[in-house]
Amino acid sequence: MSVQRRGFLAISTPAWTQEVSPAVGPASSSARSAASMPDFSGTWAHPYLTGFEPLAAGPGPVRNRSRRRDGVANFQQLVGDYTNPILQPWAAEVVKKHGEISMAGQGYPTPSNQCWPGGVPYVFWDFLLQIFQQPDHILMVYRQGHELRHVRMNAPHPAQVTPSWYGDSVGHYEGDTLVIDTVGIKVGPFAMVDMYGTPHSTPHSPALHVVERYRLVDYDEAKDALERNAKENSYIPATGATGVVEINPNYRGKVLQLHFTVEDNAVFTVPWTATITYRPNVGPWTEVICTENLQWYSGKDSEVPQAEKPDF
Repeated sequence: MSVQRRGFLAISTPAWTQEVSPAVGPASSSARSAASMPDFSGTWAHPYLTGFEPLAAGPGPVRNRSRRRDGVANFQQLVGDYTNPILQPWAAEVVKKHGEISMAGQGYPTPSNQCWPGGVPYVFWDFLLQIFQQPDHILMVYRQGHELRHVRMNAPHPAQVTPSWYGDSVGHYEGDTLVIDTVGIKVGPFAMVDMYGTPHSTPHSPALHVVERYRLVDYDEAKDALERNAKENSYIPATGATGVVEINPNYRGKVLQLHFTVEDNAVFTVPWTATITYRPNVGPWTEVICTENLQWYSGKDSEVPQAEKPDF
């Protein structure tokens, strides 16, 4: 994508397994039939950068200190608010250093501009989400680089989780809400939770825990979140790098709202929460192949992942 200027520091990736607590909610509950499940299937869009919608009150995500003249966050200069009280002091310093790099007119490496898997919640920035729903399994597809998430329904986390790029995700329904609990998210080499360089754990503490809650809500119920989003994030029109990611500005039907909470005692002082409000995508599904866009910043080549040995 030609508009990508975002980043994070490199972190080594040790081998470990992670002991986990039981998943949020009744993992042992019986599976619901397809007829009784809320239907989240389809293609959903939120063409806004950097994506996270802050709440009206309470601990929320790191926001951009750099603003355009209209008050909206300036995506061309990513200066994370290192004074956000959710940040541990060392994490605040990391965010501050990345802001200084951006203010100097330079870019820094991130999962998306280096063609690496982003994990959650980082991947929530992606403009398009496609959901395939089955009673025992949900597949979530993000457009950037064919990123896939697999959610096992009505199942617990294993006692020992081997970290992976998107972690171990288990889900269940609470009425009309899909709840997804994710642990075991792999650390590095470009580990981050947002585009401002906010760290994702440390090599010695793979403690990141993300709980997502998806609901179909009426437009009027989501109106406050949509208005906060419009004031916070830059709308990216359906041209150029975004292809045909497009929403109908006059749409007033049901929207898909993601309410997610992030917890990591090694990085954050408290758990924090944000939302993403998706509307139906009115264009066809488009693909972005990151490895075909190697020049991520002014002559710098992306560190595209390479296999340690041939596939065959």
